[in-house]
Amino acid sequence: MPLEDDCCDILKKARTGLGLSAGDASRRAGLSDGVIAALERGEQARDRAELLALANALGLRGEPLAQIAIDKWEPLAQRQPDWIETVHGSIGGYDVQGYIVHDEGEALLIDTAYNAPVMVEVLNKRNLRLVGICLTHGHADHAEGIDRILTYREVPVYLGPDDIDLLNWKPRAELLIVPADGCAITVGRRRVHCLTTPGHTPGGICYRIDDPKQPVCFVGDTLFAGSIGRSNPSHLYATHLDSVRKRLFALPLNYRLLPGHGPATTVAEELEHNSFVTVE
Repeated sequence: MPLEDDCCDILKKARTGLGLSAGDASRRAGLSDGVIAALERGEQARDRAELLALANALGLRGEPLAQIAIDKWEPLAQRQPDWIETVHGSIGGYDVQGYIVHDEGEALLIDTAYNAPVMVEVLNKRNLRLVGICLTHGHADHAEGIDRILTYREVPVYLGPDDIDLLNWKPRAELLIVPADGCAITVGRRRVHCLTTPGHTPGGICYRIDDPKQPVCFVGDTLFAGSIGRSNPSHLYATHLDSVRKRLFALPLNYRLLPGHGPATTVAEELEHNSFVTVE
């Protein structure tokens, strides 16, 4: 699976988050406006020195940016835990994925993948009893279809309070649960811990499972392999970076990070290859 973000996406997210125009970024980097405009249009980067200068101007790590833009880095393929099902969907041709965590006949959905019919199909095929829906955030590609799923079986829907207004359709108040940071949701013998990570949206939440052999964290659009999601609104950029650096990158190195778009990665790989890891 290709990366969700390429060089142009990373540059735009950093520049927009900092509130800089292309001209501002050019002057900071000592480059012409044409260089930045070309890179943000998606033209192939060839000059490593220019990329390093631009990364420095935008508070990014230059070498990871060059690894993505020039060396074509991709995370190592990881074996999917057998207690997680990935469900793929598409919204206007834009791929999205959600997940089903299951244990001892119970199941917990992590986002809807904009594909409620397949979510329900998998539950029926595996004879799983749904116990909850965990939403990483309220955007339609991750939350649309909860009405159909709740018609299939009424269960709690977990979502950050600041994202409730993002929902196109809202469940009854008694089904909508605002999880506290660190709280645990039980599915079979497993416990899914809520990790508040605002930034991509004001009420973003990641969901962590401390499996002794295959620990995972479902990160929605808070993080992509080698990048981060777009901060919505852009003034949340600093908050978003804090969520990624202080919460996700504080997890043990072997944690598998499962995003809403693009390939899975690990904390170890992101610490080495993500341009947003730190700001000098």
